[in-house]
Amino acid sequence: MDYITALKITDKIPARLVLYFLSWSGFLVSFMMRNDMNFALVAMIPNSNSSHNHAYNGSQKNLGGDTDEHTSLVKSVIISSFYWCYVLSQVTGGVATEMFGTKCVFGWSQLATAVCSILMPMAADLNYVAVIILRSIQGFASGLTWPAMYAIVGYWIPLTERSRFMSSFQGFSIGIGLTYPLCGFILSEFGWPYIFYTTGSFGLGWCLLWYFLAFNTPREHPRITKEELNFIELNVSNDIEKKIKVKVPWLQIFSSLPAWAIAVTTFGRIFVHYIFIVNGPTFMGNVLKFNFETNGFLSGMPFICSYISSVLFCYVADKCILHKILSLTNVRKLFTALSQIIPGLLIYCIGYIDNIHILLSVWFIAVIFITASYAGAMANIIDIAPNFGHSAAVLAFCQTIHMSASFISPLTAGYLVTQEDSIDQWRIVFEVAAIISVLTYIVYQVFGTAEIQQWNQNISANNEALEENQILSKSNENLKKNKM
Repeated sequence: MDYITALKITDKIPARLVLYFLSWSGFLVSFMMRNDMNFALVAMIPNSNSSHNHAYNGSQKNLGGDTDEHTSLVKSVIISSFYWCYVLSQVTGGVATEMFGTKCVFGWSQLATAVCSILMPMAADLNYVAVIILRSIQGFASGLTWPAMYAIVGYWIPLTERSRFMSSFQGFSIGIGLTYPLCGFILSEFGWPYIFYTTGSFGLGWCLLWYFLAFNTPREHPRITKEELNFIELNVSNDIEKKIKVKVPWLQIFSSLPAWAIAVTTFGRIFVHYIFIVNGPTFMGNVLKFNFETNGFLSGMPFICSYISSVLFCYVADKCILHKILSLTNVRKLFTALSQIIPGLLIYCIGYIDNIHILLSVWFIAVIFITASYAGAMANIIDIAPNFGHSAAVLAFCQTIHMSASFISPLTAGYLVTQEDSIDQWRIVFEVAAIISVLTYIVYQVFGTAEIQQWNQNISANNEALEENQILSKSNENLKKNKM
């Protein structure tokens, strides 16, 4: 009886909601395993000039060299090795997803990252080279996740829900926000190895959920209701419903101005974002003089709040599309502007604000507005290439370009800031980030579009545009019937 009751309860949970949760939690766990190293390195590689140069429960390892210069080099190589391989695996992720499907690619990539996290303490006992190898594997595996998840959206998510589903990708914001205080607590109470055991265990637990609950298409799902299946198939593109398999037109993607516009503008957003993610704690500790606990809290909270803002932005974007307040292209451009123009102007102002309360408020607002991109350029990838496999390929192409900002941004800040307590040097970093953010958006404003590209499928783009309008019309008719 209890089993039957449980089945009835699960039947009432939409399969799309389960997929949203898996996407959200998957990126949360992924970014926890990505950012744990930033905190663990405090104990893994001691610095003779660091105020934290003491053992954490006897677990400190000297992975560096005999000099501070070599120690600094080892640290930078360990951190950057993740992002080098992350960028290199983007196209591979698109090709792999086309061949094996999202369930296989996303699941195995998360499993590989989790296993590497658990093995990290053992690698540290061997040599820092072993740590670099494991971080490189993690980076390569994590690079497969984004193209894989983008590909499944075209099968599962109707056009009028697409922006809201994209907010699930913002699970990474919660992951970053939780990692800062969690790793700080584990580091001080148990020692750095338990940071990796904890994040790796979270990853393994998530993989079990993914294995039992994720499916590439609605028709493969054994527990989806007939009503939900009919709704999805009624509101997705015909080429998705018929499972048309076409060869990915890589040359056309490489020469596509809309695809380049997405890649370039997102490069600017990520450049600014990683100033806050990577360099933010350093700025708060050395310029604003916050202690470790306060620094960790203030560094993490904006990213937790940014998840809430991403849901709000995506909800508003979907309403604008559903009620035809703005065209799909204008909706994407509006929210991309909110994610880059506003943060760009605010980060420029940060270097000139003396009042600590106003500075932190501006800091929070800038990080929060960055998430509007998930109703803008990031969602635009599926707009121009909704075909299964094509969206993953376009994302892989864009990610290869714009994720280079994930290591270029910190390297630029490191080059410009030689004295970490100098507000004048930080001001230059903020000005450079602001200029890049605004200029890259201009490229998107000129060349960006939400029109389905002709290379996306064998049928004409005009027919697809007509189908898109029919989907919106059907959604509006259903909305009117519900109101009646």
